[in-house]
Amino acid sequence: MILQGLFDVLFNGLSIGAVLLIAALGLAIVFGLMGVINLAHGELMMLGAYTTFIVQNAFKPLADTPLFGLYIFVALVAAFLVAAVMGLFLERQVIRYLYGRPLETLLATWGVSLILRQFVRSVGGSMAIGLVLFSLLFWGGQALLRRRPDWNQLQGRALAVLLPLSGAIALVASFLLNGQPALAKPWFSARNIDVTAPGWLRGGLNFAGLQFPTARLFIIALTLVCLAGVYWFLQRSAWGLRIRAVTQNREMSACLGIPTDTVDALTFALGSGLAGVAGCAVTLLGSVGPNLGANYIVDAFMVVVVGGVGKLVGSVVAAIAIGTLTYLLGSGNVPLWMTQLNLTESLKPLFDFFSFFATTSMAKVMVFALIIVFLQIKPAGLFPQKGRGAEI
Repeated sequence: MILQGLFDVLFNGLSIGAVLLIAALGLAIVFGLMGVINLAHGELMMLGAYTTFIVQNAFKPLADTPLFGLYIFVALVAAFLVAAVMGLFLERQVIRYLYGRPLETLLATWGVSLILRQFVRSVGGSMAIGLVLFSLLFWGGQALLRRRPDWNQLQGRALAVLLPLSGAIALVASFLLNGQPALAKPWFSARNIDVTAPGWLRGGLNFAGLQFPTARLFIIALTLVCLAGVYWFLQRSAWGLRIRAVTQNREMSACLGIPTDTVDALTFALGSGLAGVAGCAVTLLGSVGPNLGANYIVDAFMVVVVGGVGKLVGSVVAAIAIGTLTYLLGSGNVPLWMTQLNLTESLKPLFDFFSFFATTSMAKVMVFALIIVFLQIKPAGLFPQKGRGAEI
């Protein structure tokens, strides 16, 4: 009985660790390689989850056919692209002006996270049309004016005119369209949404008398694929080499002809796309809502910091360790095992300790406390950076 419970703890801890790792993988790239504290990372996960919901609804007419089960793969690609595009937009319009200023990036991305959260709660047809109209007028106007030879001199005045004018036209159009009930109704609202997992991801596999949920096995496999892909990209591809070069010495990389602006945008887009994939994976575990990001952002940062900033192998070890420890404490297995071994009386203080923390919320409190103690001993994490990059 105890052996079966131990296998259960290891598997569930591994599956929780896989969820944490896939959520932290993109953050490890953005925070670890670029030094940007992106508090909107959780909201990028949320966009990936809602993209999965939209793709599932698009596949609803095929619900009675085997093709419906393939929607999850389309959703993974779509979630990656949507989150990557949003991350690219965020990097080009906000982050690029704040490199080397961690506090400012923290505050700016926190504001973006609030905007995205409220956007999902409120977005409807009228708001979407207003945003599209604003984008066409504002960025379309800039694209036309850039063709003028005196654009550099006109840029400040052009932005001062285009921004309020485009915003006013978009607001008026959105307000007028809001009178139509079909366009005024929010698409998602504040309620949670449920994503129906494909049939082949429901149920579980029986092995040696143990039940392994198929959805969690899929998430573990997906995490391994993402981890292998990121490792190959960073270590074997030309752009991965450029990213590592810019991370170690931006000025020297620029002198060697590496387009540092493009590298920054690509890195942020990659990390954001991985957040979208994480959001797609989270939909297999339960309902999701506008507050999805807030539930994962702190745990994702814990994985990155404990593992060592910029170290993928550290993120893997930290995610598995935190996931296993959280499940071990929160599942109540330790007091149960002590009862089965008749150790409740001889080790009563220890039994009371584990009984007190035998809930999910209290287990997280204990894990936080242990991480604080750990960082007092090893403030650079499990795998600290070495060499010149660690001194910069």
